[in-house]
Amino acid sequence: MFTGIVESLGKVESLQSVGGDVRVRIQTDLDMSDVHLGDSIATNGICLTVIAWGEHWYEADVSRESLTRSTLGNWQVGQVVNVEKAMLPTTRFGGHIVSGHVDAVGQITVARQDARSLYFEVEAPREIAKYLAEKGSVTVDGISLTINYLRGNILSLNLIPHTAQRTNISTWKMGSKVNLEVDVLARYIERLLLGDKAAEQPQASKISMDFLAENGFLK
Repeated sequence: MFTGIVESLGKVESLQSVGGDVRVRIQTDLDMSDVHLGDSIATNGICLTVIAWGEHWYEADVSRESLTRSTLGNWQVGQVVNVEKAMLPTTRFGGHIVSGHVDAVGQITVARQDARSLYFEVEAPREIAKYLAEKGSVTVDGISLTINYLRGNILSLNLIPHTAQRTNISTWKMGSKVNLEVDVLARYIERLLLGDKAAEQPQASKISMDFLAENGFLK
């Protein structure tokens, strides 16, 4: 579990293909003195499990699910990433509940200065728009942020100078892809509202090419 308050910046040192997925090595100034095998470190919002580490680096294996759901499959050596160790029971809870389980990849459509802040608009995939709320929380590349307002599946964000200095947002530009994680409470509420239907298997669609042809949709 994380807070979305970035502790340090890291840099992708290596990306190695291993048996169909990827092993990543991150160089960082993060304090690694209390890190143990199997600990979790959020890296650009992706919860990664430490399999090896040293004073200024750590390695993690990345599953194909994570490669598909996040931007990690497109990372390059030298890329700057946001880093946060898992929270402790004594940690000051300054952000919101972040699991490090990326829901989808969004795209930055507007990036500009707004007084001393930086203003961004992010286009989220339509399927996660229902989990977003004006003045609610969203995690973008591991950063806990407040949604200013929503316009359909477009969310606007303002980042103050302190956040800009502590994170990798200087690399965000028009067209940049970012990892999005919705508020975990929204996901659970949706599941609870299903009630007993939550245990039912989803039915396969009955629409096929033959069905479309038989009903005059194909010629």
